[in-house]
Amino acid sequence: MARIKGIDVPDNKRIEIALTYIYGIGRSLSNKILKDANVDINKRAKNLDNDELGRIREEVNKYITEGDLRREINMNIKTKMEINSYEGTRHKKGLPVRGQRTSRNARTRKGKGKVVANKKK
Repeated sequence: MARIKGIDVPDNKRIEIALTYIYGIGRSLSNKILKDANVDINKRAKNLDNDELGRIREEVNKYITEGDLRREINMNIKTKMEINSYEGTRHKKGLPVRGQRTSRNARTRKGKGKVVANKKK
């Protein structure tokens, strides 16, 4: 199993898909990395030789991924919460941040429904 940025990428998948197992790399960035590294996108991860893996690792290191990206995102959220921006207050309250309705949905953000006493009148 190949290790890139501390993540074991699956052997039986095409390298284009296997790279998306790294946090911060999607399909388009994966294709760009492979194009810059001169690696065939249809090759399986287990069929890569050490030279190709080295070139892929070099290309991946040019981008912010995994722990650094997670840390940066969390710091951005904390900054918004500290300056009391609209998004920050939504994060604090545990409500949807991007303008979704909350009157009849948003159970993922709000949690399990709360029972209101004497509602049936």
